[in-house]
Amino acid sequence: MIDEAVQQVLDGFVTSVRKVAAVEAVWLHGSLALGDYQLGRSDLDVIVVASTPPPDAVADVHRQLIRDFPLAAKLHCSYMTDLADLSVRHPTFAHERYFDRPVTPVTRRELAIGNRTLFGPPPSELLPATTDEELFEFIRRDLRDFWLPVTRKRANWYADIWVDLSLLTIARAHVTLATGDLITKRVAFDVLPHLGAPADVVEDIRRRRYGPEVRTGPWWRHTRAGLTRRFVRTAIPAVLS
Repeated sequence: MIDEAVQQVLDGFVTSVRKVAAVEAVWLHGSLALGDYQLGRSDLDVIVVASTPPPDAVADVHRQLIRDFPLAAKLHCSYMTDLADLSVRHPTFAHERYFDRPVTPVTRRELAIGNRTLFGPPPSELLPATTDEELFEFIRRDLRDFWLPVTRKRANWYADIWVDLSLLTIARAHVTLATGDLITKRVAFDVLPHLGAPADVVEDIRRRRYGPEVRTGPWWRHTRAGLTRRFVRTAIPAVLS
């Protein structure tokens, strides 16, 4: 069941975007599709399938929606015209800006599992299946080529988002590479202790996602940054081995 405030944003988006783009379908992925959505904390992850590239006016749709519904600032949407090619970078509105990015094998698998449509045919009718090989290769490359090198950038690790995403990504990657299954962020918290994640950092992330938040002072941020970087540096090689 989607929260009423979220449903209002989603309905408003579908109605508005269909007025300016050649929309064939609108799909949900991420926590909304997998059942771990947290109001005001989780993103609203959406895919629009369009028969032609979206016009510049779609950015205006997003900005107007944010003015009407502040919660819409968390609505992140990629516009897909080519559903098959994994290398294509799709126009995307996220973090209140417009840019291009690929729709990853993880997102594609989430779409297939959730199979949630707001408009038009569901993913099961239009989206080519993602193979386990494609999924595993993306996850390994993401850990090896992005997350491991970024541990050298010390300043990043004082920000909540880097701490949260790194640990949860590693836990979810571990399970997917071992079993082929995708797990939610909530389930990932149960995996982290088995990977040797620092308990205080895990609890810090859990409270930030599920409340109440605590420990925001500079001493804790400095300590947390060091603990997280050390864990990421050791956990990724173990997950990839």
